[in-house]
Amino acid sequence: MNPKSLSLRPKTSLKSRFTKGFLQALKRIHRQRSRSPNVSSPREMCRRYLSVKIAADASMASAVGSRRAWSRALLTRIRNGAPRVYKYSARRIDNSKKKKKKKCEDGEEIGVICEANELRKFVPGGEAMDICSLLDEAAHYIKCLNTQVKVMRRIADIYSAA
Repeated sequence: MNPKSLSLRPKTSLKSRFTKGFLQALKRIHRQRSRSPNVSSPREMCRRYLSVKIAADASMASAVGSRRAWSRALLTRIRNGAPRVYKYSARRIDNSKKKKKKKCEDGEEIGVICEANELRKFVPGGEAMDICSLLDEAAHYIKCLNTQVKVMRRIADIYSAA
């Protein structure tokens, strides 16, 4: 046996794969922006915001690859042109009009099912998962979102210092 054929190539980290893909996507967005005549219009700002959000999601899902159900679901959603829908807005919530919580009947077991159904709304592809798979995918998705935030903060810090 040839020892060179047995050598393992070092795998790149999720963070570096995401960073590489995201920076390439940002370059493409920047080139498109320079062609746009009305750069500071609210409509153009919204379009760029959505482009960056889609680029971040696509880069993260591509960095993970097809090993995870959430990444496959997210890439499929992006390829089909369906926007990512967020249940909660980043705007300030008015506490004077609190919504009543849904109550599950028949005790704790149904309560777990209700909680799992709430979690399914936040994990891409979660609607089709059993509870064990859902929890595993949710944990990995949260880890990846955390990595995404760290990388994006670091990029913002670098460009704001320049």
